Amino acid sequence: MAPARNRWLVLVAMTGSLSMIMLDQTVVTVALPSMGRDLPLSPTGQQWVVNAYVLAMAALVALGGKLGDKLGGVRTFRIGVAVFFLASMLCGLAPHGSLGEPWIISARVLQGAGAALMVPVSAAIVIGAFDVRERGRAMAVYTGISQVFLAVGPLLGGVLTESISWRTVFWLNVPVGIAALVMVHIARPDDSRQPGVRIAARSVVLLVGGIGTTVLAIQQASVWSWGSPATLLTLTAGLALTAWFVVGQLRATSPLVDVRLFARRAFLGNLVVLGLIQFALLAVILYSSIYLQELLHLSPISAGLGVLPLIVAIAAAAQLGGRWYDRGGVRPPALTGLAVATAGLAAWAASLPQLEYALQVPGMVLTGFGLGLIMSPTNTDALGRVTTAERSQASGLVQTVRQLGGTLGVAIIGTVVLGLEHRGAQVPTPHESADAITVGFACAAATFALALVAGWFLLSRERLDTGAQERSETLAAAAG
Repeated sequence: MAPARNRWLVLVAMTGSLSMIMLDQTVVTVALPSMGRDLPLSPTGQQWVVNAYVLAMAALVALGGKLGDKLGGVRTFRIGVAVFFLASMLCGLAPHGSLGEPWIISARVLQGAGAALMVPVSAAIVIGAFDVRERGRAMAVYTGISQVFLAVGPLLGGVLTESISWRTVFWLNVPVGIAALVMVHIARPDDSRQPGVRIAARSVVLLVGGIGTTVLAIQQASVWSWGSPATLLTLTAGLALTAWFVVGQLRATSPLVDVRLFARRAFLGNLVVLGLIQFALLAVILYSSIYLQELLHLSPISAGLGVLPLIVAIAAAAQLGGRWYDRGGVRPPALTGLAVATAGLAAWAASLPQLEYALQVPGMVLTGFGLGLIMSPTNTDALGRVTTAERSQASGLVQTVRQLGGTLGVAIIGTVVLGLEHRGAQVPTPHESADAITVGFACAAATFALALVAGWFLLSRERLDTGAQERSETLAAAAG
């Protein structure tokens, strides 16, 4: 555990780094038109500027957790930060002409790889720096602020793009990364390693190939069509590689991903909820930005300001959710939040066909408030249900599920929206586009409802305290 006097500095460093990572998932959405004209980018290239980052992070974040065990969490974090802000500089330096598109997509993949090294170990470092009685409050800051930055991305991207240049969207990461490295150097959190950890290259190849190929098939289905041989063969190959990977992990003595953790019901419940929430949330943020700019004709800055009701509600509820978790465990805040978020997103979806911004605000507020209650308790509880030795591995698994959920959500909900938009006229009318996005939001609300049902049956009724933590470690050690 980090020295008591430094634990809040550790929290600031880790929260800043995670916020930077979450920001980069959405900050480019409003910069894409300017980026596309400047480099230039094809329509497919613009899609991959967003998708390449999230896909690389989803495929590699489990490896980041394992490297944290092998090299130490702090060392892995430092490597990840260095890779991330180097890739950010490369994004900002993308050249004009034919090299521009492959350059920036490759740099976004490298950004995702750096984020994959940072995310799992940063959560484990925060958990390890705080006593179990303070973890809910600490993780409320860690996850709550980062979720605000996920939502504020379109606003910040709009301000930077209109005021300076789209390139500053990426250069902003460099000073943040340097500040995080300086704070970690001062705070000196625990950097212990797990002895005897091995990483099999075949497992890495199977995991990256399985996830990458599966997501590629889903993302391209709107172009290839779901029934085309290209879609079906690519999807089958991805699922086969993923299944091969899982079977191998069950037999491995030092697995890259400890899939046996899924057998722990309390841990599994948190993962299912987090994956389903991220599935819906990333698509909602993306299409709300598109809706505000293309259908309501708001400028990038105005569109960013338009999501403030969602942002403020997330920030306010995150602190309440963390304190509620400390007092009552994961079920009360998470189930309440899921019910509120489901109702809020349903109301938000119902208001979209009217093409009136004011009608959307109540749904946005309810959705944000519900999400704020969910994120911190489920993240904290998931990492509290494993032993100290398993924490980096568990954190990597949590982030793999979250990022894969977000990637699949954008791909699947995006396929639904695009399919409905182009069902009739070649160029859809504003009302046709609004109706298509409404269906996409309804799919997201149904996903929230599914998460509520899963949480009701799977989330633990036992409040995690020091005694429960010790019992969990004892049982896990006995099982191992």
